[in-house]
Amino acid sequence: MEFLDILPPQMRDPVLFAVPFFLFLLIIEWTAARKLEHLEDSADSTRPGSGAYLTRDSWASISMGLVSIFTMGAWKFLALLGYAAIYAYVAPWHLSAHQWYTWVIAVLGVDLLFYAYHRTAHRVRLIWATHQAHHSSRYFNFATALRQKWNNSGEILIWIPLPLLGIPPWMVFVSFSINLVYQFWVHTERIDKLWRPIEFVLNTPSHHRVHHGMDQEYLDKNYGGILIIWDRLFGTFQRERFRPHYGLTKPVETFNIWKLQTHEYAAIVSDVRAARGARQKLGYVFGPPGWAPTDRSSTDDRARVH
Repeated sequence: MEFLDILPPQMRDPVLFAVPFFLFLLIIEWTAARKLEHLEDSADSTRPGSGAYLTRDSWASISMGLVSIFTMGAWKFLALLGYAAIYAYVAPWHLSAHQWYTWVIAVLGVDLLFYAYHRTAHRVRLIWATHQAHHSSRYFNFATALRQKWNNSGEILIWIPLPLLGIPPWMVFVSFSINLVYQFWVHTERIDKLWRPIEFVLNTPSHHRVHHGMDQEYLDKNYGGILIIWDRLFGTFQRERFRPHYGLTKPVETFNIWKLQTHEYAAIVSDVRAARGARQKLGYVFGPPGWAPTDRSSTDDRARVH
């Protein structure tokens, strides 16, 4: 970890190092949105224009991102203790940080495990409760990228195979930060589809717009972080056919960041209390978002709560 030692402690996390870059691009996009607003000719008055910003929505996103810096730091501290023990006492070998292939394993491993976690987060309601805040905005711009969750426990658990494979814990954190920083730029409507080979391999704004779409054709698609290859391999890829409608299909009409983060947990508690029997209770917690007992469900329950 010698090369990180030359940086002050508060700058050793690539996410913190990238904050000025985030703000610079956000300002550029916001300025472009304001300049181009009069050029937008949207026939759909029920949703924001392409690339639009709403001040209260953006401040909610930025505020959630600022809080997430501290909550993520707390989760990483707890993870560091566990990862260090796994790396020191359980891992059958230790990979050298000075070898290029260790970095390849770390970065690709984090990206694949991110795909697995992200897909699970959309299919298990308890984990969806931690993730849904990121999807709650009807706007899709660089500010939306900062609308991060505060509960990183699921990601902390999904990374366990990496220190178990002998990857130094600090490399796991750096690789995840690289993954997170990469995902910032894909949250925009100002970048159209890119060169086809890039679109085939990498996650791009076009692919991620689909992921944030609440349209039935776009639900539960394009989970990739850096690479879109995982979605192509595992059958969750969807190309962008039309401009998505963004947000949750059951909107949360508030800019209160606490409610945006916690309302789904409260809904789970309410459903569990009203449930009849253990099977229903477990279904409301671990079933997919929108799960309901057969006597209460309908054909579009899944779509209405994403």
